[in-house]
Amino acid sequence: MATHTHSHDIGRSAAASLIFVAMLLAALSLWTALPLSWIYIGSKVSKTQFPAEAPYAVVIVGLVVSIVIVAWLISRLNRLYVEITGTNRLAPMRPAWMRSMRDTASPVGSTTVVEAVLMGSVLLAAVALTIWFFFLAGSPIPQR
Repeated sequence: MATHTHSHDIGRSAAASLIFVAMLLAALSLWTALPLSWIYIGSKVSKTQFPAEAPYAVVIVGLVVSIVIVAWLISRLNRLYVEITGTNRLAPMRPAWMRSMRDTASPVGSTTVVEAVLMGSVLLAAVALTIWFFFLAGSPIPQR
C-alpha cells in the first residue's frame, strides 16, 4: 500500500513540475515570442517601409489579444497546479542553519507559484536581452 502512495506522490510531483514549466514558458513568451511574432506579422501587412496606421494597429491589437489569452492560459495552469498540489504557495527554501528551533509554522509571506513564474520569466528575459546586447548584436557604430 505504501508503494502505491509513493508512486502516486511521484506522479503528482512530476505533473506539478510539468505544469510549472509550462507556466514558465507561457510567461516567457509574453516578453519574447509574442512581441516578435506580432512585429513580424505587422511587417508582412505593410507594403512599404513607411507604413500608415494599419500595420501598427495590427501589432497593437494582436499583441493585446495574445497577452490576454496567455494570461488566461497561465491562470488555468495555476488552477490545475492548485488542484494537483492543494496549494498555490511554494515551499520556503530556507537553509537549516538559518531556521530557529521554533520554526514549525509556514511563513505568512511565502511566494505563490504565479509570482515565481512571472519573476522567473522576467529574469530569464533580462538575461537573454543582456546576452544578446553585449555578445550578439554587434556595434551600431560604423566600422571603417
